[in-house]
Amino acid sequence: MTPAIIAAKRSKIAFTIHEYQHDTQAQSYGLEAAEKLGVNPQQVFKTLVVKTDTQQLVVAIVPVSSSLNLKRIAKAVGVKKVQMAEPAQVERTTGYVLGGVSPLGQKKRLTTVIDDSAEPFATMHVSAGRRGLEIELAPQDLATLTQAKFAPIQAD
Repeated sequence: MTPAIIAAKRSKIAFTIHEYQHDTQAQSYGLEAAEKLGVNPQQVFKTLVVKTDTQQLVVAIVPVSSSLNLKRIAKAVGVKKVQMAEPAQVERTTGYVLGGVSPLGQKKRLTTVIDDSAEPFATMHVSAGRRGLEIELAPQDLATLTQAKFAPIQAD
């Protein structure tokens, strides 16, 4: 039971846990999840953490089939510039290892932005807190639990 699953249970939202055998040789954890679960990669999202020019950490949630647009995430959170956060800082702040970072149940609540491509889906998949474990939930529930906003942050 991960902190992400505990947070989802506590909130009493509808969710489903999906587990698959993670391949340590996989090039992309997110695309591996989509393939092994038989889900549209546009509906599986990765959790990335960026550092703003004001030294704040921000969570960005984008489809595994695309990249994060740094200018768009900066604009979404009202700063001039962001860069990818250092892996050790991400793990220390979220409490999760890379490839298994969940937007739910993080050690410290961070500003969160979900790519607006998630909004039309009835459900979306994000990491449930470890590699090989995904949680499926409604985008609006994820936004509520993480106090996130939706914005166009993926690269074209």
